[in-house]
Amino acid sequence: MVPERGHVTTRTAIQARLDALRDEIERRNPAQPEFHQAVREVLDTLAPVLAARPEYADPGLLERLVEPERQIIFRVPWQDDHGRVHVNRGFRVEFNSALGPYKGGLRFHPSVDLGIIKFLGFEQIFKNALTGLGIGGGKGGSDFDPHGRSDAEVMRFCQSFMTELHRHLGEHTDVPAGDIGVGGREIGYLFGQYRRITNRWEAGVLTGKGTGWGGSAVRPEATGYGNVLFAAAMLRERGEDLEGQTVVVSGSGNVAIYTMEKLHALGANPLTCSDSSGYVVDDKGVDVELLKQVKEVERGRVSDYAERRGASATFVPGGRVWEVPADVALPSATQNELGEQDAATLVRNGVKVVSEGANMPATPEAVRLLRQAGVSFGPGKAANAGGVAVSALEMAQNHSRTTWSRQKVEEELARIMGDIHRTCHETAERYGVPGDYVTGANIAGFERVADAMIAQGVI
Repeated sequence: MVPERGHVTTRTAIQARLDALRDEIERRNPAQPEFHQAVREVLDTLAPVLAARPEYADPGLLERLVEPERQIIFRVPWQDDHGRVHVNRGFRVEFNSALGPYKGGLRFHPSVDLGIIKFLGFEQIFKNALTGLGIGGGKGGSDFDPHGRSDAEVMRFCQSFMTELHRHLGEHTDVPAGDIGVGGREIGYLFGQYRRITNRWEAGVLTGKGTGWGGSAVRPEATGYGNVLFAAAMLRERGEDLEGQTVVVSGSGNVAIYTMEKLHALGANPLTCSDSSGYVVDDKGVDVELLKQVKEVERGRVSDYAERRGASATFVPGGRVWEVPADVALPSATQNELGEQDAATLVRNGVKVVSEGANMPATPEAVRLLRQAGVSFGPGKAANAGGVAVSALEMAQNHSRTTWSRQKVEEELARIMGDIHRTCHETAERYGVPGDYVTGANIAGFERVADAMIAQGVI
């Protein structure tokens, strides 16, 4: 345990400063509740490290940490297939580059606004720090909805988006990837436009590329695979194994699909998938190949999966996937999808481990209830770091103009996720809160970023 250096008044002063900083953040960033939530979640765990490490309590460090280095907002005009002009809004928040170039995905979804991007970018700082791979934190996107749009419309939008964004990117500056609404198709169009404008084959400027033109093996699977590996590590700390466990998974996109694929590979049984229309419970375990066909190829709904799966699958319109009893829960859809009542239901049904495949899918009230109930809880900044970890491995391959085997990438992913789990677990023990992965992840990520910021001066 870290020795107690301060005393009551010091701790009181530190807490007062943290409270004042939270108030100031909410005042300066109005109407951004997700950003406020993400910042509160980190600041609420930092008092012990600020008391033990006086250099972190110096004026200005926390204030710089919560303020993005750069916020970019721009219009994105594009024409649909009928010649109508649409105008969307584009964002890139370059939050912190103390550890390396900004790194974080692009999200195309109607819910995207500046507050959402800032919340995601802030989380990305600590997530990227936990990988140990020398990448800073950033995030971007647009309120454009690719769902139901033709390939030609998506291409025109991506080209317009990159026409503005390209001036802020570079393999040593800012390296975006995909996120919700941005998959291989979108990355391809974005990269093509970047190459067209700059006249450079700068493979390291975007990750998530196709494996035939600079992409890495296992990148599409990495977030889901990594979360399963993290959940398995938490189970081992409880003296159990993932094999034979039943698992409830939310979502049916990239993260959810590859979460289920890895669960099957390790002998667990994923029972559910979901989308905005409701959820499916499949008593035989979700058929991942059928779900891929329905969601990735046909761009259908989970109700279509249930209809084609047969008697073992039941579609529940408008239901809550957390109603299904299971040993493990892996929220893999979107922010704040698992509320306090959902957490109470999971606890009543005997859940042992909850691990976040999505970014901040559990509300603060849900997290509090789960932790109080003795459930092992893996926060997204640790549990879903596998995606950005393999993105960094893709950058390394691009830099050396080499291609690694699938086996090598999977081995590196397993090593990184093991290191992240160990770091979070040991940090929590060091600060006197054993088993508290939230505090462990926040403090471990904070220490790495704060050390670099102090070393580089006030910038």
